[in-house]
Amino acid sequence: MMEPILLSLRLASVTTVILLMLCIPLGWLLARGRGAWRPFAEAFLTLPLVLPPTVLGFYLLLLLGPDGPLAPLHLVFSFWGLVVGSVVFSLPFVLRPIQSAFEGISDNLLESAASLGAGPWHRITRLAIPMARRGIISAAILGFAHTLGEFGVVLMIGGNIAGKTRVLSVAIFDAVERLDYAMAHFLSFGLLGFSFAILLVLSWLNGRSSAP
Repeated sequence: MMEPILLSLRLASVTTVILLMLCIPLGWLLARGRGAWRPFAEAFLTLPLVLPPTVLGFYLLLLLGPDGPLAPLHLVFSFWGLVVGSVVFSLPFVLRPIQSAFEGISDNLLESAASLGAGPWHRITRLAIPMARRGIISAAILGFAHTLGEFGVVLMIGGNIAGKTRVLSVAIFDAVERLDYAMAHFLSFGLLGFSFAILLVLSWLNGRSSAP
């Protein structure tokens, strides 16, 4: 019973850390970028928002599978394959709040810091990131919750291997297939309660950020 829960928590934690490492610099570049490349980059990076999970999982399976270019990494039907799929699928859910938080920082404030001798690195690490911290925290929470409930991509890449790739959402599906509705109710209700708590926290953070 606990194996899928612990595996899902591990997957969501690793995925969230990787996403933050990717999305903070990407969010800054998109927020401050003014070139013709920006709309194309935004569309490409946020494609998982509208792309069906099974479609994304299928192409990731082709990429990571035995005949794919990344086959030597042996990522299919492994935990790290789940990580790759989760990072790709949850990326826009972390990127968009971080980008919005960076876009809310005044250009005049950054220019003033530059005029006082702050270099690009210091402006990002000592000014932009602390000012965007609520957006970054919200993005991390949203990414964690989204990864925890993902089904289509992880099933396509990882399958249903007990103790290895059977995450919480797949365990619910497996319980329903076995007509074990008691287990399905137990896991589903727990995920429902967790999701509601996450939305409450995000609502609280958004309320604090908009307070005068």
